[in-house]
Amino acid sequence: MNFHASVPKIPPRILCIGMPVRDLTFRVRGVPARGSKENATHFEEISGGNALNAAISIVRLGGRASICGPMGDVRETSSRYMFDKLAHEGIDARHIVHMPGLVTPISTIMIDPSGERTIVTFRDPELWKVRLPHPDVLLEDCAAILTESRCAEFCTDLCAEARRRDIPVIVDVDRAMSLREGLLTASSHLVFSSEPLQETADVTDDGAALKKIAKLTSSFLAGTRGPQGTIWLDELGHLQETAAFPVHTVDTLGAGDVFHGAFALAITEGQELRQALRFASAAAALKCTRFGGAFAAPQRAEVEQLLGQGQGARPVQTSQ
Repeated sequence: MNFHASVPKIPPRILCIGMPVRDLTFRVRGVPARGSKENATHFEEISGGNALNAAISIVRLGGRASICGPMGDVRETSSRYMFDKLAHEGIDARHIVHMPGLVTPISTIMIDPSGERTIVTFRDPELWKVRLPHPDVLLEDCAAILTESRCAEFCTDLCAEARRRDIPVIVDVDRAMSLREGLLTASSHLVFSSEPLQETADVTDDGAALKKIAKLTSSFLAGTRGPQGTIWLDELGHLQETAAFPVHTVDTLGAGDVFHGAFALAITEGQELRQALRFASAAAALKCTRFGGAFAAPQRAEVEQLLGQGQGARPVQTSQ
């Protein structure tokens, strides 16, 4: 009898790098016009930010997540609130770096009846001067890094070291990047939102933009387009498309972060790219069906049930 086969496997640990954010969310009948007022129908304070949201998704889907990045002064009330939330979700927060005298990022978020969100965020510019712990500390027992492109200033060197150690680095690109950006090569997977994808490549077609960027990096490239699905390049450089799962959307807040967290976990589990993208798409779709930002992220069983409905990826055409 093989006793080792019966020993439970330890889930992969993914290091999520970013800035936790205090989110003040309001449900509104419509986003107010300039100079006007609007009464909210619901208010909730939650913890957010790309990295924190992705970490929640990873843990709920069966992985382990730790989070690293700058926060405000340790004496802040919001810091204590957010640490309690992280502990409740089972997320390792020991690598968070408190910045004395600074304010933890804060967002005001308005969610309209279609589920679309409008966000105003304040991030203290001094937060970008953070010094992360030593790579040997952060990369110990690390199966992958998931970071956001806006954090390139303080995480690119760590990501490059991770790649030297054969650790995957997945980058959530939600702002335009320079074509000389270090993360283009200090990554294994670059997943763009559609607008920054086109802005980065200076091309108005997602597929053509991916092909242009592919000339500069060996990383896997994809572009997410919400309900229109995900476009990506396969190993032969051919464009593929993963369809979105049709759901009744009530809240898109955190959906992209749930997608990235699920995708990173799938990569660490050895899922084939097509399968990993479907897994991530299903997780994001389920999140959109309920309020609460990433705290509405689904459990693994829910995602697997939705995947059982079956949707595939198909080749797509784009302008050259």
